[in-house]
Amino acid sequence: MRIVVLVKPVPDTASGGERLRPDDFRLDRAAVPAVVNANDEYALEAALKLTEAHGGEVAMLTMAGPTAPETMRKALAMGAASGTLVTDDSLGGSDIVSTTRVLAAALKDLEYDLVFAGADTSDGGGGVVPAGVAALVGLPYLSYAARIEPNLEKRQVRVHRISPTGYDVLEAPMPALIVATQALGEPRYPSLKGIMAARSKTIETTGLPADAALDGGAPGRDSSTTAVLTTEAPPPRAATRVIRDPADEAARQVVAFLAERRII
Repeated sequence: MRIVVLVKPVPDTASGGERLRPDDFRLDRAAVPAVVNANDEYALEAALKLTEAHGGEVAMLTMAGPTAPETMRKALAMGAASGTLVTDDSLGGSDIVSTTRVLAAALKDLEYDLVFAGADTSDGGGGVVPAGVAALVGLPYLSYAARIEPNLEKRQVRVHRISPTGYDVLEAPMPALIVATQALGEPRYPSLKGIMAARSKTIETTGLPADAALDGGAPGRDSSTTAVLTTEAPPPRAATRVIRDPADEAARQVVAFLAERRII
């Protein structure tokens, strides 16, 4: 079984530093180090567990800048066998539509039984790219998976999808695209052996796919349908009141505070 995982390098939010370019408010990705998007790590972990149980290998697909292999090596160290990086100067500032088009076009050149993706990314938060990729490629789309059960003989996959009332059981023919959730298990830490092995694993770098064009032209910043016009810091936190009295007295004060403001 071959699983392709969509992986995105994102700015490390724990590193600090300026993240927005002052001219157009785009993320300044060169200003802070990049890490593998956290939700993508959960998808990668789920893929690795399935190939360990059923045989096969995991590959990655990434659309990012030319320095992305440095970040992709961590995913390779976790156990992925290879990676494909789509990179081109024109893709800087791509919106969701462009990103979806490029990933879908690149995916058509790969072989796979399943495609995994994280629920969203920390630098965007849209959460719709996997659904768009599935629609463009023509794959069944199984979202918010808490359990994944492939049946290789029948070429089917069953997913327990998280819902407000518990979970739904979905079945689809393979190949299919599955959005992973954190319920699938914590990502593993790369071992020293995995880190050493990652150095020799292949990351194939390709340019802009020929069939990724949009109605308005080539994907990228020039075709973006959205733009950030301005940003502003949130208002400072208002004065707070801390109650340190014993529980009974503290409860009375809290009730009086809420009643005074007509919250209760």
